[in-house]
Amino acid sequence: QVVVDFERLSEHAAAFQGHDVGFCCLGTTRSKAGVDGFIRVDRDYVVQAAELAQAGGCKHFVLQSSRGANQHSRFLYLRVKGEAENLVQAVGFDRSTILRPAVLLCKRRESRPMEWIAQQFLGVVAWVFPTAYSIPVETVARAMVACVLQPGKGKVEVLENGDIHKLGKA
Repeated sequence: QVVVDFERLSEHAAAFQGHDVGFCCLGTTRSKAGVDGFIRVDRDYVVQAAELAQAGGCKHFVLQSSRGANQHSRFLYLRVKGEAENLVQAVGFDRSTILRPAVLLCKRRESRPMEWIAQQFLGVVAWVFPTAYSIPVETVARAMVACVLQPGKGKVEVLENGDIHKLGKA
């Protein structure tokens, strides 16, 4: 494990050397980082990490994005996630896997009241529609590992929430 300063990421290029697979789950919130900070973390840091990983020999990059990610979205969150996806694909890995989970069900240390309310509601909905609107973070993590262990379905594979549920339980 190597701790890096993302503001000076290029100085940590050695941490990205010699890995066949890269996993990226970077993200913050607009309320925590502001608009500029959100864009810097969710797009710019992600792309810089991907570029350093590829330069260091990484062949397969696995990116956790978001359901609804679209570079043309009117919503900042979805637009930035879509931009990050496209920029990571442009890096030129032999294989890229993009996971687009719905609302992540997890326990957080920091307070996110609206997310907490959504999680409580979606946790109940998940009993009836387990793959529709949410997903436990443990299921996403298992799917990320599983996609590396299975043969790819092309240069770029996008896994939507239902696909992540299936792969994470396999």
